[in-house]
Amino acid sequence: MKIKNKDIGLIDTNMTLRGTIIGVIGLIIITVSSLYVALKLGALPWPTVFVTILSMNLLNRMKNSTLQEVNCTHTLMSAGSMVAGGLAFTLPGLWIINPNYEISYVSVLVSTLVGAILGTVFTSIYRKSFIEVKQLPYPIGEAAYKTLLTWQNKKSGLWLFPSLAFSAVFTFIRDFFGKIPTLLGIYKGNKYISPLTLYVSPMAFAIGAMIGTKLALFWALGMISGYFMLTPIGISTGLFESMVEADSFRSNLGLGIMIGTGLAIALKAIITFVISISKNKGKASISVDKTRIVELVVVLLLCMILLVVFTDVKFYECILLFIGCAFATYLSGMLTGETGINPMEVFALIVMIAIGKIASTSILPLFIIAIATAVAGGLSGDVMNDFKSGYLIGTPYKSQLKAEAIGGIIGAIIAASAIFVLKSAYTFGSAEMPAPQATNIAKAIGGLDNPLAFGIGIASGVVLCLLSIPSSLIGLGMYLGTYITISVCLGALVMFIINKAFKNRTDEANLVSAGLLGGEGFAGVIISFIKVLSV
Repeated sequence: MKIKNKDIGLIDTNMTLRGTIIGVIGLIIITVSSLYVALKLGALPWPTVFVTILSMNLLNRMKNSTLQEVNCTHTLMSAGSMVAGGLAFTLPGLWIINPNYEISYVSVLVSTLVGAILGTVFTSIYRKSFIEVKQLPYPIGEAAYKTLLTWQNKKSGLWLFPSLAFSAVFTFIRDFFGKIPTLLGIYKGNKYISPLTLYVSPMAFAIGAMIGTKLALFWALGMISGYFMLTPIGISTGLFESMVEADSFRSNLGLGIMIGTGLAIALKAIITFVISISKNKGKASISVDKTRIVELVVVLLLCMILLVVFTDVKFYECILLFIGCAFATYLSGMLTGETGINPMEVFALIVMIAIGKIASTSILPLFIIAIATAVAGGLSGDVMNDFKSGYLIGTPYKSQLKAEAIGGIIGAIIAASAIFVLKSAYTFGSAEMPAPQATNIAKAIGGLDNPLAFGIGIASGVVLCLLSIPSSLIGLGMYLGTYITISVCLGALVMFIINKAFKNRTDEANLVSAGLLGGEGFAGVIISFIKVLSV
């Protein structure tokens, strides 16, 4: 039920100067850490609750702070995370295909900015339909709303900030000073099983704690199926001649499962959309805020000018991109509302391939299109989560929209800058920086080293997803190294024990996990900056 302003005695403070400053500072931390996490682990938890708590603890110490001010501040903070995710899930694929591909910083910046702008504007048009008319649940937005209702509680910061600082310091000691090993050996391996190691990472540990035991078990199932069943059985029976051949089959199978999962999710969303149209006699049940149509036309013209002038995307390709982004933002907003899941990179891949077939576009413009689409889709889910929490507490819609626009634009600048720093410090697609989603796109566009395994994976992912099995995690566990999966599962195990032994301390454990995740991600990007500057 929506809480109106009069019910809690608040006034509409809109976006305050101090809230904007705090929001931008938090945005920087969230954006760079999310970029690092997305590239490193191929997973990007929603930042909504984390930034809600962060905003609460900072503003709660200031005079005359209000719930709506906190709401707008965390809306600004969270925007950069999904912008970073959209960029991390697409652009590295270009360099994975060919490390010598040259794409200018300006082109990346413009495509990311365009994606952020389109994501914000398209979502503002769909907002009324999803939030007020259909009243989709938006589980992440609901969680943020419930967190906001506890904003008087100042104890949460006692758990969040120390864990964030600890994780950052730990990462510097490990990666910059080299005093802590990155990997710990568990098993040396043999001709059938690869060596097993443990990733000494607060971030991986926190991911496992945050996703929970059930999802971690499916992640582990992917690892067990790939590394301890498929590989040894295949080698011992002669199906694979070597560990190298087995690894190729396993990794392509895992990638295919992730792609198949995304395609199944997209298929479900499209079917839902078609059913909605048929029930309304050919008219989609979208209640459009018509006052925004004129603004949309102006924004599209601006985006077209930016793309044509500063990138290799042509005029007619811009038209196709806008249609693709409208498709991606609608499906992303709907899926986030219904499930809390947003396969932004899959929508980007679909749009990318479709435009490539229609316009016979070269690879560089295709990746620019993919970046813009993924960012727009990612931001759509984030915007809708924030709109949901804002609607429930009565935060003015235009205040949140302004906060989201500021966050999306600044987040685009930060993410575009940080990814070039990371490129200079790491090799994308390597064990050190796997970038799984971008690798998916690279494989789909640039060619597969085992098309059979990839095809089997796609079919398996579709079937498993339609059976409501979290197949994307199975594929991720099959694709990623065992060292990451073991650490993730260890984090989930510890959280399971805490939940059983200390039922009233679960919230504190979640806060600690959020801090561990953000601290290592932020420190990892800072270390990359230092590495680049010291060369």
